[in-house]
Amino acid sequence: MKIVTTIEELRGQLRGQLRTAFVPTMGNLHEGHLSLMRLAAKHGDPVVASIFVNRLQFGPKDDFDRYPRTFQSDCEKLEAEGVYVLFAPDEREMYPEPQEYRVDPPKALGDVLEGEFRPGFFVGVTTVVLKLFSCVQPRAAIFGKKDYQQLMIIRRMARQFLLPTDIVAAETVRAEDGLALSSRNGYLSADERAEAPTLFAQLQGVATTVRHDPTADLRAIEGLAIDRLRDRGWRPDYVSVRKRSDLTVPDRAAIDSAEPLVVLAAAWLGGTRLIDNLEI
Repeated sequence: MKIVTTIEELRGQLRGQLRTAFVPTMGNLHEGHLSLMRLAAKHGDPVVASIFVNRLQFGPKDDFDRYPRTFQSDCEKLEAEGVYVLFAPDEREMYPEPQEYRVDPPKALGDVLEGEFRPGFFVGVTTVVLKLFSCVQPRAAIFGKKDYQQLMIIRRMARQFLLPTDIVAAETVRAEDGLALSSRNGYLSADERAEAPTLFAQLQGVATTVRHDPTADLRAIEGLAIDRLRDRGWRPDYVSVRKRSDLTVPDRAAIDSAEPLVVLAAAWLGGTRLIDNLEI
């Protein structure tokens, strides 16, 4: 595996490549990330990964410096997966001057759910992803469904900017007890880790109720899941059933027509904020 740290080196390595498959990451890699690399290999050649902790998407209450950096072990994992190039720029390389031009997702998609609780987050994500796409110029890029809203926003960005990049969705990888794999799981204490699968269990409960009783009150179902999480010591930000197509709240017509839905949730367990979702 070739490790490059500058855009010039990256473009030199990829010159003439027309089927590059790209997986952007912030490092601290786990099996979920590695599954993206394997999927990338099915959608292009060569496979390029990036590791860049993007300060632009961290809010004032987020701890940029606390984000775990495990570069050496990350490199070993990527090489074992057959990744051809790892692009690992520093901040000066990605932001050689103040980033005054930014990508601002539409408020109806970017300011709800995660966007409501993490203002500016998706501006930071879309801006760095567009810059990374410019550097790598991939034919396909792989993003996990665990970050469902992020996937939708990036897919729409690629479509509206007419980018020559297919956005490929990868299924969420879970531990045996159902917990979605995430770098944030490393922040959990032993007791919190044992409790963490409750979030997915509540999503399963919501999905089961909606599937079997389409006449049920969605707000009541969501409220019940929130109350159950609170009773177990969680601090939920939201549990919300949305339309898969645009993440708007489904009306009765959408439910009656069996439009595909997704239930999304974010909640704090101790000092760790976990997110998850489940398609209905």
